[in-house]
Amino acid sequence: MASKAFSEEDLSCPVCYNIYKDPVILTCTHSICKTCLQKFWETKGSRECPICRRRSSREIYPLNRVLKNLCETFQQERSQREPFCSLHRSELKLFCEDDKQLVCLVCRDSKLHKNHNFSPISEAALERKEELKIKLEPLQKKLDNYKQVKTSSDKTAQHMRVQAQHTERQIKEEFENLHQFLRDEEAARLAALREEEEQKSQVMKEKIEKMSKEISSLSDTIRAIEEEMGADDITFLRERVSGALINVEKHLGNLKFRVWEKMKEIVQYTPVTLDPNTANPQLILSEDLTSVRYSDVTQQLPDNPERFDMGACVLGSEGFNSGTHCWDVEVGGSDIWSLGVKTESGQRKGVGALSGAWFVYHVNGAYRADSPPQPTTRLTVKQKPQRIRVQLDWERGKLSFTDPDNNTHLHTFTHPFTERVFPFFRTLSSLRILPVKAAVTVEQLS
Repeated sequence: MASKAFSEEDLSCPVCYNIYKDPVILTCTHSICKTCLQKFWETKGSRECPICRRRSSREIYPLNRVLKNLCETFQQERSQREPFCSLHRSELKLFCEDDKQLVCLVCRDSKLHKNHNFSPISEAALERKEELKIKLEPLQKKLDNYKQVKTSSDKTAQHMRVQAQHTERQIKEEFENLHQFLRDEEAARLAALREEEEQKSQVMKEKIEKMSKEISSLSDTIRAIEEEMGADDITFLRERVSGALINVEKHLGNLKFRVWEKMKEIVQYTPVTLDPNTANPQLILSEDLTSVRYSDVTQQLPDNPERFDMGACVLGSEGFNSGTHCWDVEVGGSDIWSLGVKTESGQRKGVGALSGAWFVYHVNGAYRADSPPQPTTRLTVKQKPQRIRVQLDWERGKLSFTDPDNNTHLHTFTHPFTERVFPFFRTLSSLRILPVKAAVTVEQLS
């Protein structure tokens, strides 16, 4: 290979000291760049070899193709190993701070870089790496944040799919229960119809048999029959069968309403249900979203903005910004609980999760009313309540708590509500929202 057989000095022009470019060979066997030779002759005023000063008689000298090929091969191999100056074909060893580019030693001494500042390539590279590192740090943080958000989004998307599948299954189960109730009710009513049909068919059969015997016994003479037919109406009508037909009204009269009315026995209405998307990961909600219990095991749930991440809290699924509302909560088996309402804009992350909330709570046998950052009010409760009734009058700005079993008032907050509030629950054991009795009523038109 050329790079192993020759050095850069062997392949450098003795005039320009750069790698030969289009070298021509003189009669004295010395080789010179074609351009360098022409400039030397013009400057010298005579045709002689720049090296040995031997005069040359020729106008044109042949191209030294072997040397040219060696130079091109050498430069190609060197460019693969290390950068070189395209202008001077020399190794790049310096970095021009003014022009922000790599230069060779010849460039440094040229007019193009006169009075410029230079640094060794290693020092300049280290400095640039430090600059890039400083610029890279915020970008890396941003990338890490994006990755975290993407990971969170992926988990949220997966949780959404699980939620949708779970909710679909629950909907199908609920409707299957309703369908089964209707199928059972249909079967019961058809069975009652068939039973009535069989009973009345049997009565009719017996009556027909009896009448057949009587007709047979009275067929002795036509006169006897005529005499019987001529009897008074009451005697004749006694032979008719009363109530023989199917009581259609009993089976079809207001059928849909009566089935709907009977459905009260299997249908419950709860004025407040829980929102699973707000529940702290240590709270487990029931399938029908009416009860909640605390668990020592933290569930893997998306950290969405609506979810409480520190306090064992959960909100109702529906908020209120008008009207009066009431719900009863079973607290008898719970040692630590809080009940009340919380504003829609209230913080749900970190230690400020109780801000924007008005609630009554029980802990260590004591009952208190609280609305941070206001002072806590200690409540006097003579008998431990089994359930608490929460009553909200949004327009009047009143939130009341009572023990409905003992008809005892516990506390009332008075505050002008200005935004939507949601039922608020917190527990380290369990709570259950109680259903209300459903009624089917009929209104007469006036």
